[in-house]
Order: sequence, then C-alpha cells, then structure tokens
Amino acid sequence: MRVQFLAIAGAMVVSVACVPKATAQIPLLPQLSVSGSVSNENSDRTVADWVYLDGRRLFQISASKSDFSARSQNIQQNLAGISRTFFQSQDQQVKVDTRTINGLPVIEVNGQYLMTVTTADAALQQVDPSTLANQIAQDLKAGLEQAKQERQPQFLINQGKIAAGLGLAMLVASWGVYSWQQRTKKYRVISVPRTSPDTQNITTQLNQQQHQHLQEVKKRLFQIAQAGIWSGGGFVMLGLFPYTRILQVGIVTAAQIPLKIGMVLLGTYVVTRLSYALIDRLTTVLVSSGALLNSETTERLQLRVSTFSGVTKSIVTIIWVGFGILTALILFGIDVIPLLAGASLVGVAVSLASQNLIKDAINGFLIIIEDQYALGDVIAVGDVGGLVENLNLRMTQVRDAEGRLITIPNSEIKVVANLSSRWSRADLVIPVGYQTDIDQALQLIKNVALEMNQDILWKRQILETPQVLGIDNFGDRGLMIRVWIKTQPLKQWDVAREYRRRLKIAFDQAGVHIPVPQQAIWVNDSQFSNSHEIQVIGDGKSKS
Repeated sequence: MRVQFLAIAGAMVVSVACVPKATAQIPLLPQLSVSGSVSNENSDRTVADWVYLDGRRLFQISASKSDFSARSQNIQQNLAGISRTFFQSQDQQVKVDTRTINGLPVIEVNGQYLMTVTTADAALQQVDPSTLANQIAQDLKAGLEQAKQERQPQFLINQGKIAAGLGLAMLVASWGVYSWQQRTKKYRVISVPRTSPDTQNITTQLNQQQHQHLQEVKKRLFQIAQAGIWSGGGFVMLGLFPYTRILQVGIVTAAQIPLKIGMVLLGTYVVTRLSYALIDRLTTVLVSSGALLNSETTERLQLRVSTFSGVTKSIVTIIWVGFGILTALILFGIDVIPLLAGASLVGVAVSLASQNLIKDAINGFLIIIEDQYALGDVIAVGDVGGLVENLNLRMTQVRDAEGRLITIPNSEIKVVANLSSRWSRADLVIPVGYQTDIDQALQLIKNVALEMNQDILWKRQILETPQVLGIDNFGDRGLMIRVWIKTQPLKQWDVAREYRRRLKIAFDQAGVHIPVPQQAIWVNDSQFSNSHEIQVIGDGKSKS
C-alpha cells in the first residue's frame, strides 16, 4: 500500500515544493471563488460576492438579488477601465480618493469613478460606510500597484524562469511515477498459505484475485498521480502571470461540479476495490483454516467460495455506493439529516409493505451460511430445477435442461434437492431379459463397472467402487438390475453415459439382449372352450 500513498504524495509535492518563496505571485485554490455565486446571504433579499483584479480578490460588495448582477458587472467594468489606463501610464503609484455624496462614500481612482459604498456593503463587513470606503481604498491602491509591477519585463522574465523550472519538475516527477509503476509490475509476489492439496489451487486463485484488485487500485492511483502532476502544475503556471491568472477562476468555475463528482466516484471505486481485495483475503483465511468453508471436495469448496465471495461483494458494493451518494449530497450542500429521517420512515413503510423481501433476504442468508446450495450446483425445487446461475439474498436463478432461466424467490424455497452437494451418484437401472442367465449378466455388469473405475480418464470422477445392487424389480421389460456409481459433483451424467456405452458393447459381445416392453394376453373363448395366448412385443406385432 505504500506505493499508492507515495504516488499521491509525489503529485502533491510538485504543486507545493515548486512554489517560489519570494518572487512568485500565485493565488492558491482556497483564495479563489466562483464569480457571481452567492457567497453570503444577509437576508432573503441581499447577496454578496467579490470583486477581482487579475484573478485576485480585492473587496466584497453586496446588493439585492435583483440588482446584484448589474452592480457587480458595472464595478468590474469600471475597474477594468481604470486598471487599463493606469497600466498604460508612466505613473508607478495610484491615487485613490473617497468623498461623500448624498451621505454615501464614493471611491475614485486617478479621478475616475469606481463605485459608491452602500449601507449593504457596510452591513456585510459590520462597519460604517466611511470606514469600509477607506479599507477598500487601501486594498485598491495595493492591488493596482502590485498588478502594474507584475507587468514589468523583469518580473515576467523571473516568472518565466519559475515556469520553466516548474515544467522540468513536472517532467521529473511524471517520469518518477511512471518508473515506479513499471517496477511494481515486474515484482509480482503472491504469498500462498500452506494448506492441503485440495485447497492449494483455491487459495492461489483467491490470492490472484486479491492481487488483481490491488493492481487495479494502484493503476488508478498512478493515473491520478500523473493527472495531478500535469493538471496541478499547469494550474500553478497559470497563476504565475497576471495575464493568465484570471483563467484559474474560470477553471475552478467550470470544474467545480465535475471535480466533486469525480472525487466521489474515484473514492467510491477505490474503496470498493480495496474492499474486494479484503474480502478475497478473508476468504483465503477461512479456506486455509477450514473455519467456515470446510468441504469434502475441491469442487464443492470452489462453489462455496464463489458464492460467499460474490454475495459479500454485492453487499459491500451497495453499502459503498450508498455512502458515496450521501457524500456527494453533502459536498453539494444538501442537508442529509432530513433525507435520512425521511428515508427511515419510508423504509419502515416499505418494510411493512414488503415483508416478502425481508423473508427472501433472511432465507437467502440461511441458504448461503448453511450451504444448502451454491453457484454451480444443480438443484430441484418443487417441479422446477436446473443449474444455479445466480444466487443472492433475494432470489435464486436456475437454468433448466431446455435453457430456460427460472427465477425463484428465496422465501418460496421450502424444500430443495441438491444434486451436486459434495458428491453425486449415477443411479442406473439396467433391464435384461427373463431368459438371460442372470448370474452371467450380473457378473458382466460388475466387470464393466470395475474396468471403468480403473480407467485413468474416469478414475478421478468415480469416488468409490461401483455397487451392483442386484435385481431390483420384475418389470414388463424384464429383470431390472440397479447399479450405483458415486461420482464427483455434477459428473454423474457423464459417468452414466459412458457406462451405458460400454455396457451395450459388452452385452453385444456376450450375446445378452436388452429386452423391449412385452405383454402376454390370454383370451378365453367359452363357445369353443379353448383359449389362445397373444403375446404383444415392443414393435407392435403379435403372435399366438
């Protein structure tokens, strides 16, 4: 984590260390204000804002909302004309006079009218109009003389040297951040806890996910550092020269809202990614210790890990997004206390009207904690079933054999059959004819199962020696022999298909026939006192 903070610190150092101590004239960001905005409200009818010279604040004025825009524009235009005339003259000092007309002080600069100090202006500063006029006169004199001094060739040359040094420092800092970023990509070390072979691959995968989340955070922070170096350095350069300093106000005015939104989005994104990395780390510890995710098979453990991690990340995402929205409202000056109070009342009303949602969440939480099923399991719920594709606190989505996506609210899941929890079983019923040598058929079925169990391609999928249970039923198709084969989760169908294929080949070689459905019907003809037997076989033909 040191890389992220040092990268950000590098971007901040450029904008702080490169500021000259004596000769540079750089208005910092806190001194800037959005022109024309309401900066102070004395009552429901008056507003106040600053008058600027070369992007610097000089003094505040106040007026009613209806008259403020016209008065501010008039004073700003008068100041622009006065300063232009003063800059073109040979005088190095400015003369500011105040005189009283109709009981209000009037300020003139070098004989040119600037403004009249009103009672609203004095009330804003909580002084009398004459005292405020003298303060404004002093600020005007100092500001105009400083502005003219900054337009002298020697001052501009000095500021140009500072700008060149600042540009060089930006290049060095940008190259340093880029080099640091490349070094962090080269050295990629993932520590894997010492665990059993079954959990080794899972912990490695979790550590890789954790590393990916941290790398994503580092990448974004490095990008922010580069953007901070160049944008911050460029912003400072604009403040070096009186001709471009006014652009700082324009930039702040235009970028104020996007900057706030960007900060909230970036903060939410970074915190969410870090939370993902923390969840992966916590899951790794749980897998290694076996405290929560203790399973019999690696496949089952993978299903539980993906479910636990996915649901936890979804909850964390919702929390941080909500926190980001509240932060954005606070940054824009919106009082969130009434909103939270109103949201709590709405929440109570919604909870009363949406009790099923609460039941869904509680049942979904129990499903996950108790490991009733997980992502990737095949389940049967009532008359529907299929592969679990999505699982959260509210609902479960399964994909059936026909490809239909079925959504089931968790509160509706009362009894669930999990066909892939920890292990599965291929349940086979094999028919043989009544005329078949049953002992030979049983031995043949057993031999095929044992040969398949020894096959290197199927040995990992078959967990135990297949069991030939014997004759399970006398059916219309013949003798029904049941076979059980215990398999890895979700492998029962593959094993069953392969076993049937091998058994058909073995039956053909041994001359054992798989019977078709057949039925014997006795017809009693009382007139001729004889009976006939009609045997109906599976192809629809009959013989007597």
